[in-house]
Amino acid sequence: MNTRLESFSYDDDISRKFVFVTFFWGIVAFLVGLIAAIELANPAFNLGIPWLTFGRIRPLHTNAAIFAFAGNAIFSAVYYSTQRLLKTPMFSRTLSRIHFWGWQLIIVAGAITLPLGYSQGKEYAELEWPLDLAVVIIWVVFSINFFGTIAKRRERHLYVAIWFYIATIIAIAMLYIFNNLALPAGWLKSYSLYAGVQDAFMQWWYGHNAVAFVLTTPFLGLMYYFLPKAADRPVYSYKLSILHFWSLIFIYIWAGPHHLHYTALPGWASTLGMVFSLMLWMPSWGGMLNGLLTLRGAWDRVAADHVLKFFVVSVTFYGMSTFEGPTLAIKSVNVLSHYTDWTIAHVHAGTLGWVGFGTFAMIYWLVPRLYHTELWSRKLAEVHFWIGTLGILLYLVSIYAAGLTQGLMWLAFDKAGYLKYGDFVETTLRLLPMYWVRFIGGSLYLAGALMMGLNMLMTWRRRPRPYPEQIFQAPALTKVEPEPIPMPSPLTEEGLPVSEAGVKLEYFASARWHRLWEAKPFKFTVWVTIAVATGSLFEAIPTFLIKSNVPTIASVKPYTPLELAGRDIYVAEGCYNCHSQMVRPIRAETERYGEYSKPGEFVYDHPFQWGSRRIGPDLHRVGGKYPDLWHLRHMADPQSITPGSIMPVFPWLLKDDLNFDKIQAGVRAQKRLGVPYTEEEVSGAAGLARDQAMKIGTKLDQESGMQGLQDKEIVALIAYLQRLGTDIKKPLETAASPPASQSEDGAGSAAPEAEVKAGGNSEESSGEAS
Repeated sequence: MNTRLESFSYDDDISRKFVFVTFFWGIVAFLVGLIAAIELANPAFNLGIPWLTFGRIRPLHTNAAIFAFAGNAIFSAVYYSTQRLLKTPMFSRTLSRIHFWGWQLIIVAGAITLPLGYSQGKEYAELEWPLDLAVVIIWVVFSINFFGTIAKRRERHLYVAIWFYIATIIAIAMLYIFNNLALPAGWLKSYSLYAGVQDAFMQWWYGHNAVAFVLTTPFLGLMYYFLPKAADRPVYSYKLSILHFWSLIFIYIWAGPHHLHYTALPGWASTLGMVFSLMLWMPSWGGMLNGLLTLRGAWDRVAADHVLKFFVVSVTFYGMSTFEGPTLAIKSVNVLSHYTDWTIAHVHAGTLGWVGFGTFAMIYWLVPRLYHTELWSRKLAEVHFWIGTLGILLYLVSIYAAGLTQGLMWLAFDKAGYLKYGDFVETTLRLLPMYWVRFIGGSLYLAGALMMGLNMLMTWRRRPRPYPEQIFQAPALTKVEPEPIPMPSPLTEEGLPVSEAGVKLEYFASARWHRLWEAKPFKFTVWVTIAVATGSLFEAIPTFLIKSNVPTIASVKPYTPLELAGRDIYVAEGCYNCHSQMVRPIRAETERYGEYSKPGEFVYDHPFQWGSRRIGPDLHRVGGKYPDLWHLRHMADPQSITPGSIMPVFPWLLKDDLNFDKIQAGVRAQKRLGVPYTEEEVSGAAGLARDQAMKIGTKLDQESGMQGLQDKEIVALIAYLQRLGTDIKKPLETAASPPASQSEDGAGSAAPEAEVKAGGNSEESSGEAS
């Protein structure tokens, strides 16, 4: 046996760097979220500035929260805990610093490009292709450094936190690469490789599992390391950790389609997503219980320890969110919750409570150890805890109330059988007080984070200079393969024989086989990859290969070059953040918006624009509903058309020239993706766009009294809006019933008289883009 001791020191400098930027980007994410919140409470705060409008800064807020704040928190945890769990410094200090600076540059580039309107138009995946490529490169750098560290470890068995880090690295690589496959049409413009239904499937396979493998699995790794350290207690159950880990990573990946209930996605896919979402509740609560029960014997310390306070609330929110998530996946619940602020409340309960408070707990535990001094003020940390908790409660109570209000009002019918709230803005006006309460709650949460920043600064100022170098010793890891653990005895304690199946079951339940896996990182990683990939392939392959999932419709044609340019503007302005383009086969929706949406209508949509939220009304059947002049005035001043609308103004669209020369590149890229444009249409795209723009612009010049509109961006956007839903638009009295895969109780086409008596103006309330 090799007992030679090796001396080494840990690279804590990289952890200090990541902890600092975690705080910095957290403040940015919270501040941008506050700006977005106040813009919804009062649209005047958009200030008429393009890069400050809600549609552009909402992606900045989500990306900053996920990839900047949570991402850097993950790296802080991984770099600190991995070295200590494996008893070795990181594989390469150079790779650590390339990772750090590369990730920060990506964040800065995203913070510049997103407000400028450079977006792929897919939630949580808005970054354009050069930044996607940079993310992949930096992720590879991180992966090499992480797995290289495992290879040179001095501890044979991998602790549970390392399992979750491995799953995170493998799953994020798979999700990010396949969802972001796109064809460039310029340096900052690209079109998704997928279209319509397939694009929606890929997006929510990614979108749901971005929550799983960015905001869940790495933070469970964080919990399994830092919570026992803070409590000075071992993890409650090793066997429960095994069950929690494997069931979670296998089940989670299947659940994404539940985000698309009653849409044009095949019914079998969303049902499968619902079933696996319900199954997900069990492993999730296994992890929550393992975390809370780790505090057994230490609950008396929670009252006095600010770190444990943050952890207890964090893990509790994890339990609440992972119970609510499967509940929202149930179709009958989803009918009410989908497109409402209920979803926003659910996401923020997990992000502010689970991720945010878990990160704060980690930082408060790490800072004294990284700076080799006592925390400057424990009292200030306590104040942060209570201020932050109050902020979360105000935020959640108000937005849960807003979500329920929206869902109930949208589905409400009066005694005569007509929509009770036919005008969309009636719902909007009810929400404004709740939006102001959300703003107050968010302000308190930000104030608490700033208190933490002050505590970090003052603690840093008390640090010793230079930092003392700590030397550790551990025996080198022997290269000898560990001997297999023998199977259990085939006899009971009473000496009675046990069946072969019983022996194997006892061996499996003992978890000794897992100890062998933990000593073989390559084998462990392979099984993680298989667990994650299985559900992905079983859902994706039928969706892409079985043609009946997306029946084609002969009348559906590609967008004209001008309409495609207008669609690019729609994406750049972030209109999908406020509007859906998916009429579900639900009576309240078909009466409000018209014929339900069909899968074949979206075959040329690269990317899809179904949306996930209705701050304004659905737009899939808006084409031809209003004259061009209405759209012009509505974009210039929404409140003059619909009093009470919270849509921002878009005056620059009436002033900025449309770049006709770039239209050809977009059309050519679409043709390469399979959209059936002819070579003549590609080569003559600019001329075709000018001809259509001239017709629309000349008429608008005459009606509005303005001049030169045929060369402005507004004309392209109007052309796109007027096209929406018109390929198969039929009179309501001849509309067909929805197929079984999309129908539900009360679903179907609306009677024409109901459409009239409902007001017929429900889409006037919030407009066509925000």
